[in-house]
Amino acid sequence: MAIQLQQIDMNLFPVLDAIYATRNLTRAAERLHITQPAVSNALARLRRALDDQLFIRTPSGMSPTPLTENIMPRVQQALALLSSSVTEHHQFEPSTAQKTLRLSMNDMAETLVLPQLLEHLQQVAPGITVESFYVPRDQLVKELAANSLDFALDIPMVSATQLNQQRLVADRYQCMLRPDHPLASESSLTLEQYLSLEHIHVSSRRSGPGLADIALNKLGRRRKIRLRVQHYRVAPLIVLKTDLALTVPASLVRQYPASCFELPFQIPKMDWHLLWHRSQGEDGANKWLREQIISLFG
Repeated sequence: MAIQLQQIDMNLFPVLDAIYATRNLTRAAERLHITQPAVSNALARLRRALDDQLFIRTPSGMSPTPLTENIMPRVQQALALLSSSVTEHHQFEPSTAQKTLRLSMNDMAETLVLPQLLEHLQQVAPGITVESFYVPRDQLVKELAANSLDFALDIPMVSATQLNQQRLVADRYQCMLRPDHPLASESSLTLEQYLSLEHIHVSSRRSGPGLADIALNKLGRRRKIRLRVQHYRVAPLIVLKTDLALTVPASLVRQYPASCFELPFQIPKMDWHLLWHRSQGEDGANKWLREQIISLFG
């Protein structure tokens, strides 16, 4: 009669392994931290399931039957594989890991994070590859829960109780001008000077105001938008070739040979958070990787 594996309780195989290793029911029970009657009961269930005595009681201990001798190498191999899989969930060895790290971030976050992150991973975890793409905020929880995404770098999502969040940096906005701009020699910008400039507005949307525009509207003022683009990466390159101004987080300004000024009005900081799903909180790889990302921000 063919034996159906799904009909056998997999919890019985560690008992089989313990009896095989100790040749004694009492010592097997001690090894498994259960009672001897529990070991005897598990052995009886396995005997019925496999239709074999499995062990014969002898003066020298429990002697395995030919069937037991035949199946034990594969049973031990399977148990070792299962044990290593569980251990790897909690322990992570970066130097030998083969893993793909999937990040959701916009182009500005890529500019700030990826050069340093890849340099670091190349040294300490050369087997890790990185995929970066943007997932809309209304889909982040779903993607993180499905484990099709490891982390997101974005603004805080207060209502997403399924996610863990760690602030990376609160980045203030500055005004960026090319180094030989007519106003570059000024020690600071007044509000009137700022409003006299023509500006680049970065947004993935086709229309709508940015943070600077919202702040200016509260003052009853308005800036002139000369160019609207989708990506932060291209905007500084345009600034360096034109008289246009760019209001952008300070960490991005510092990467270019440009003049930068504090804004002459109040605007909320860019609050960057690292987000991951709570179900991944204790995963060894996830813990190590998020520690590396957090460390990039000091």
